[in-house]
Amino acid sequence: MSVPEVVVHHDGPLLAKAVAARLVTALVDSAAARGSASVVLTGGGIGTAVLTELAVAPARDAIDWRHLDVWWGDERFEPAGDPERNETGARSALLDHVDVDQRRVHPMPGPDGPDGNDPEAAAARYAGWLAAATRPEDHGPVPSFDVLLLGIGPEAHVASLFPGMPALYDERPVVAVRGSPKPPPTRLSLTLPSIRAAREVWILASGAEKADAVAMALSDAGPVQVPAAGARGRQRTLFLLDRDAAAKVPPQIGRQGPH
Repeated sequence: MSVPEVVVHHDGPLLAKAVAARLVTALVDSAAARGSASVVLTGGGIGTAVLTELAVAPARDAIDWRHLDVWWGDERFEPAGDPERNETGARSALLDHVDVDQRRVHPMPGPDGPDGNDPEAAAARYAGWLAAATRPEDHGPVPSFDVLLLGIGPEAHVASLFPGMPALYDERPVVAVRGSPKPPPTRLSLTLPSIRAAREVWILASGAEKADAVAMALSDAGPVQVPAAGARGRQRTLFLLDRDAAAKVPPQIGRQGPH
């Protein structure tokens, strides 16, 4: 796994703009290299803010949206269109405003999906979709995502992998999470092995309430206690932070910024 790099921006709005610009470059480069690109989206305040900035970025049309595969790292097990769903926020912020191929947009199923109110079956279905999208060079059950975006919770959870949960031991690509400490209690989530399949993992954090979690994620803590410490990309791991979220980053960690 890659060694994390830390990039610090002045505040949350600048962070969102900078990540949007970085995402344009990454997806354009990936499409040029492989003929298509893939991104795994996250929800939360800063994750949605990035998508909002991407939708209005002057360079957004450099992305070949028709050849972009869109996945999610986790999802609240709620019906399509529910305001709690990460998909709902992503569509409103970005996907409804660009020319994506809807066949290449892959939201996680909810209780109104083909498996009904069975999150374990829905997780297995999503794992099947991921497997079907793999290429021979992926060497695993999920694609080598070009960029996988993650938020981080105050207790250092990523996706819907919370400290101490059985899902952190799970080797399956996608799991159902029951009893989430944050509502709603039932969710679907990629597991750490799926997250680590990504070429690049970008962990986004804004605000002083994230400073302790960011510091723990950059420590030598184990992923069962600190799930974000196990979220690493194969080629690159970026912690993209504002100054408040970076306030407790250990001084020995190399960083760029603030911008």
